[in-house]
Amino acid sequence: MGPTGVGKTSQSLAIARLLKSPVINCDSRQIYKELKIGVARPAKEELSQVKHYFIASHTIHQTYSAGDYEREAWDLVMKLAPSHEYLLMVGGSGFYIDAFTDGIDHMPPSDPEIREELARTAEDPQGYEALQFRLKELDPITWNRIDKANKRRVLRALEVCLSSGKPYHYFLKHTAKERPFEIEKIMMERPRAELYERIDRRADEMMKAGLLEEARSLYPYKKIPALQTVGYRELFAHFDGEYSYNEALRLIKRNTRRYAKRQLTYWRNETRTEDHPLLRPVPSL
Repeated sequence: MGPTGVGKTSQSLAIARLLKSPVINCDSRQIYKELKIGVARPAKEELSQVKHYFIASHTIHQTYSAGDYEREAWDLVMKLAPSHEYLLMVGGSGFYIDAFTDGIDHMPPSDPEIREELARTAEDPQGYEALQFRLKELDPITWNRIDKANKRRVLRALEVCLSSGKPYHYFLKHTAKERPFEIEKIMMERPRAELYERIDRRADEMMKAGLLEEARSLYPYKKIPALQTVGYRELFAHFDGEYSYNEALRLIKRNTRRYAKRQLTYWRNETRTEDHPLLRPVPSL
């Protein structure tokens, strides 16, 4: 696991071949078949080297959560385990990783009226900003951990606060479920300046590869939660005339760097494994 742009794809292929394992993807956006360039989906030649699961396996038109991933990934692992000594899971979505390794905490049921009201308010950028500050006021602990760019998670946390009268983090007991196998986490990192340089370079490469056209084809579905994602969100705003192409590209780079920083913050308490024997030196791009 590791932040976006760190080089997980190339590293995972080498490890998977060594362990004779398939790759079980744990990226909350690469699971969608409609999203390719903007989510850095592995190339065809990479996918052909090792069997991959949860890559382009779902559609943006279906609701999918970390709880769904926990259930489906668990079923897959139970199916594959008898024929594999090791299984490799790769990704950067902290909630999905935690869902599989520790299980999902029980949350109070949704309140349709509150959810609908929050969704209406969030359609306006200023309204969504006000909701963010409301969450910060009601639950500063969750506010410090949550991905502010992930509108669905922000609204769900705020919905729980408002419907239950308790902060969202109150329901996060973090009592890990017992798993009938050993889990070892390998954290990939790079020096911050190098990581940010890779992120900026990758954004330029995505645009050359056709990200603008991909985003344009998805524009009619821009309000779907799966598309509230860095890379698409900025281009949708560009199509709406909010800012120029160059400004959209600048914001994609900036927001991706910020996302990587949030990922590292999320994992700040994880044991660092820079010297793990499976982490051979990764060549620079």
